[in-house]
Amino acid sequence: MTLTVALALGAIIGVLLGLLGGGGSILAVPALVFGLGLDLEQAIPISLLVIGVASLAGAVPKIREHQVNWRMAGVFAACGIPATFAGSAIGRLLPQSVVLIGFAAVMVVAGIRMLMDRGDTGTACEVGDSGIDWRRCAPRSIPAGIAVGFLTGLFGVGGGFLIIPALVLMLGLDMSVAVGTSLVIIVANSAAGLVSHLSGASIDWAITVAFAGTAIAGSLIAGHFGTKVDTDRLQRWFAYLVFAVAAYVLIDTILLR
Repeated sequence: MTLTVALALGAIIGVLLGLLGGGGSILAVPALVFGLGLDLEQAIPISLLVIGVASLAGAVPKIREHQVNWRMAGVFAACGIPATFAGSAIGRLLPQSVVLIGFAAVMVVAGIRMLMDRGDTGTACEVGDSGIDWRRCAPRSIPAGIAVGFLTGLFGVGGGFLIIPALVLMLGLDMSVAVGTSLVIIVANSAAGLVSHLSGASIDWAITVAFAGTAIAGSLIAGHFGTKVDTDRLQRWFAYLVFAVAAYVLIDTILLR
C-alpha cells in the first residue's frame, strides 16, 4: 500500500515539475511527510534526489542551446554548496516542528512569487558581450547563492522560485538564460544536499525508487506535452494549492501534534 501511494504521489509531483519547472518540487517534502508518513530526515534526501535529476533533465537542452551563464552558475554553486551543508547540519539540530513551520513559510513565499508578474528585464548589473560587472554583481550574487544553498540543505527545496528572480531582477540575465542557469545551480545544490543528508539518514530505498522513478517519468512526459497547457493559469492555481498545503502543514504541526 505504501509503495502504491509513493508511486501515485511521485507521479503527481513529477507532472507538476514537468508543467511548471522547479516550482513543482515545493510539494515533494509535504507529500513525503504527510502522505507517506516519513520524517524529515528521510523525506529531504528523496526530495533532493527528485529535484536534482528532474533539473538535470531540464538543464540538458538548455546547455545544448547555450542558454546557461556558466560564470554566474559557478558563483552561485561555489557559495551555495557550503551553505547547503550548513543548512543540513542546522536542520539536524532543530526540532522537526520548527523545520516544518519554516518550510511552510518558504511555501508561502514561493506561492507569492508564482502569483507575481515576472518581467524579463533586469537593470542591477549588465550581462552582455563585455562580460559581467563583478564589482556590482558580486555583492548581490554571493548573498543570493548562500541563501538558496542554505534553503536547499535545510528544507530540501530547489530554490528556483528565488534563483530566477535574483538572476533576472538583481543580476540582469534574460529570462531564457536565467532558467537554464537556475537549473544548473539547482543540480549542484541538490547534489550537495543529497550527500550531506545521506550521511546521517536511514532511507527506505524502495519508497525512494518508487517516488523518484514516477516523479522523473511524470516530469519528462509532462514536459513533452506541456506546451499545450495554459501554464500561466496553471501556475496561479498551483500557487493557491501551495498556500493550502502550507496552511495544512502549519495546522498539523502547531495544533494537531
